[in-house]
Amino acid sequence: MTVDIAITVLVLAIIVSIVASTMFTGASPVPTSKRVRATMLTALEETAGPVSGPIYELGSGWGGLARVLAARYPDCPVRGIEISLLPWLSSALRLRLGGPENLQFQFKDFSKIDVSDAALVVCYLPGPAMEKLRPKLEAELPPGALILSNTFALRGWQAIDTRTAPDMYRSQVYLYRVEKS
Repeated sequence: MTVDIAITVLVLAIIVSIVASTMFTGASPVPTSKRVRATMLTALEETAGPVSGPIYELGSGWGGLARVLAARYPDCPVRGIEISLLPWLSSALRLRLGGPENLQFQFKDFSKIDVSDAALVVCYLPGPAMEKLRPKLEAELPPGALILSNTFALRGWQAIDTRTAPDMYRSQVYLYRVEKS
């Protein structure tokens, strides 16, 4: 009976943690499917060529996409930034158990990190979060930096590539390049 209660309390704590962070951030931790990840990488490589420099995944959730990016670009530091405790803990634990050396996960609000050295920023954030993120990207990203977004466009920006993933949602993938100012 005690084990049942402990498991119930743990499950409830997990649910409350995810709901609370979703309410706080306005974004729930939803993983990027394999088909969408493949579409994102294809768009990136066919349109922009190889990435050289730091890669940030803002709102890295459970860490799947950041792991794929770190494996694909072993010479680039990849930083997954997540503010939701459980997804971040899961990502960090999986990394400690074995993962690419160029990957790190930070438990932080991505609006408070400096991305001025980024070669690529990747995100899967809902429209309102993208709107909040836009001024930061405009202010901090260097000319030539890339932004790769799953599903949600950056309003007011012209994508250099847009693709439809072959998933059940027909998810849109947007690739942007910061123009020289």
